[in-house]
Amino acid sequence: MLTILGFTMIATFLVLIMMKKMSPIAALVLIPALFCVFVGKGAHLGDYVIEGVGTLAPTAAMLMFAIVYFGVMIDVGLFDPIVRGILKFCKADPLRIVVGTALLAAIVSLDGDGSTTFMITVSAMYPLYKRLKMSLVVMTGVAATANGVMNTLPWGGPTARAATALKLDAGDIFVPMIPALAVGLVAVIALSYVLGLRERKRLGVLSLTDVLTDEKQLVEEPETETMLVGAGAAAGGPGDGKVRMTKTTGGAGSGTDASDDDGDDDGEEDDIRLQGLDPNRPTLRPKLYWFNALLTATLLAAMIMELLPIPVLFVLAAALALTVNFPHIPDQKARLAAHADNVLNVSGMVFAAAVFTGVLQGTGMVDSMAKWLVDGIPDGMGPHMALVTGVLSLPLTYFMSNDGFYFGVLPVLAEAGAAHGVSPLEIARASLVGQPLHMSSPLVPAVYVLVGMAKVEFGDHTKFVVKWAALTSLVVLGAGILFGII
Repeated sequence: MLTILGFTMIATFLVLIMMKKMSPIAALVLIPALFCVFVGKGAHLGDYVIEGVGTLAPTAAMLMFAIVYFGVMIDVGLFDPIVRGILKFCKADPLRIVVGTALLAAIVSLDGDGSTTFMITVSAMYPLYKRLKMSLVVMTGVAATANGVMNTLPWGGPTARAATALKLDAGDIFVPMIPALAVGLVAVIALSYVLGLRERKRLGVLSLTDVLTDEKQLVEEPETETMLVGAGAAAGGPGDGKVRMTKTTGGAGSGTDASDDDGDDDGEEDDIRLQGLDPNRPTLRPKLYWFNALLTATLLAAMIMELLPIPVLFVLAAALALTVNFPHIPDQKARLAAHADNVLNVSGMVFAAAVFTGVLQGTGMVDSMAKWLVDGIPDGMGPHMALVTGVLSLPLTYFMSNDGFYFGVLPVLAEAGAAHGVSPLEIARASLVGQPLHMSSPLVPAVYVLVGMAKVEFGDHTKFVVKWAALTSLVVLGAGILFGII
């Protein structure tokens, strides 16, 4: 009964948010509360919620101060060179922009923290996607999938959990998986290429020369976009075989995104992040650039080396960044107010998710679901438990937290595999292949940073990304089997 109710609760949540019948925060709170009553444990709802909130409170604190920290770094211009570099590489070509998104997300993911990756990636790419009327769900989908592949780094979490749960060395698990993960990363680049082609077909290739030569004009004056259309589109074009069609749209305050299919109806004039390229914005601190760069590098190094808990590191870094860059209290208050919307949105999602996870764990639904799935494995599949583990890692890491899967389910799968001569190392490696899909799970706090900063509905992101992320996971699994790793 608990198994049926558990799957029904998750399915109800996903259907309601994808159909936009409820907001994610409301669905994360009300649906588990209702099912807790159905299970007959309504009297314990308070205990489950408090336990869930206590578990996720450090994550919420980390996200709150991380958003403040990286928000300040964006304000003072630390990432301006990255944005300019991406613009030069992308050349306002939707195909290059989507591929650039995947590459940027993969590179930044080396720090091992999904929230940091999404904050930097969205901050750098969001203005470009908005200016060119590109679909923002393409950005969030590509970034999440790329980060999911890179999330398997030993300091990223899943590999360390698998090593701890099975008492193995993290290096023995990860190093042999590198070829399969490299294939997965290539698959993400290929996916971004396909999605970029689709965006290029929808929008054409646009020229934003004024962004590269006069960034201030992009914010303060009407923008001019030049679309390059193939010679076959019209006769009598210029000698280069292309027809140049120039269209002028209103500057800040007049633009609408009629072609955007991501459900984002916010006007550009209301989004201060579109001013991120303004070289004359008052928050820039060029004299402190190297201090901020060193502070950020030190922060990332401390995170990787685990010198202090990540929430503590971000609290200290945010306080130091605010104090040094904005020594006057009114300026500090202004910066905090500027990022309050993102902070409230993300932290609210995390605490709402605490209700969902608290009820899943407290009522025993998640344990019952896992046991049902494991018990349903036919005896004849025993010698192929590595393959079974890889396949199961997709739904289980999507519907469960990494802790629940790696500490609760993986040991059972490893024991079943050992009875048929399957090495625990193969089971551990196979357990990692579901991470590209896991990173878009409603139980992952970082995904709310991604969709919140990109102003994308969680349901839209889910509908778009699940099929592509699952395909990427299966590519990694197939590569692992082909290379004899799994």
